[in-house]
Amino acid sequence: MDTYLNNSKNEQSSYWPCPAKLNLFLHFTGQRSDGYHELQSVFQLLDFGDQLKVNPRTDGKITFDCNIEELKGDDNLVVQAAKKLQSIISQNYSKGKMTLPGADLYLEKRLPAGGGIGGGSSDCATALVALNHIWQLELNLDTLAEIGLSLGADVPIFVRGRTAFVEGIGEKITPFEMPEIWYLVVYPGCHVTTSKIFSNPLLTRNSKAITIRDLNALELPFKGKNSMQTLVCSDYPAVKSALDWLNQFSNHARMTGSGSCLFLAFDKEQEMRKIASRCEWSHFVAKGVNISPLHKRLLELIGNG
Repeated sequence: MDTYLNNSKNEQSSYWPCPAKLNLFLHFTGQRSDGYHELQSVFQLLDFGDQLKVNPRTDGKITFDCNIEELKGDDNLVVQAAKKLQSIISQNYSKGKMTLPGADLYLEKRLPAGGGIGGGSSDCATALVALNHIWQLELNLDTLAEIGLSLGADVPIFVRGRTAFVEGIGEKITPFEMPEIWYLVVYPGCHVTTSKIFSNPLLTRNSKAITIRDLNALELPFKGKNSMQTLVCSDYPAVKSALDWLNQFSNHARMTGSGSCLFLAFDKEQEMRKIASRCEWSHFVAKGVNISPLHKRLLELIGNG
């Protein structure tokens, strides 16, 4: 392992994408006894997101830094992911006979926190996938997804790296091909408190469950419904204002996740960028992809190894 950590390819392999996601629709079919909500959604992966730099260490230390001051600290999911993997390694080696691998981790945040686009969960998944590769742990995706679920309900979708139909609390994932079209994603500048929306008695929790065969009837990505959207717009005027602005151009704008980010789908990039140039809120443009940029990066490294 030490030989690998000192390999000259380390610098080449140190940058890893943490892609955003959109919920093309989102509804809830029930609530479990532990408080978690049963959901159904299509998670559309995007070609834009955060970026994680990983430099291996041989002394077992995990260091973490970030360009956003308030996200620094050992409670960040990136650090928690690294420590989870270290705990698995420590179970497989006799105490004192081998130094655990470590890493210097630097997270460049581009995605707004609390936007419903998967930033923290994606960062966590990228740490799991990247360190599994760099430390040569050879854990399969099922194991990594299980570890990820212990850190956050949305982490497994990013670990598996496919646009997908998602059920349960986020752990039941079925890859689902979507057209790779363009999206304008708008951040209204407010952080939605997810627990507040989930605790609202007006939240619809008994939507009729659908099957993957029913998805075509939803006419995604141009149509769909987010069961949290009305409540969020009521509690957060900035979200409603941005949604109303987007709906000037099309009536299919909607919120992703628990908000506050909103999105609009476009067949043509030129049309999207023209509207984006008029947007007064923080925003980004991205293309929907069926295979995660994280997995494309991993395959590239394996192919060059």
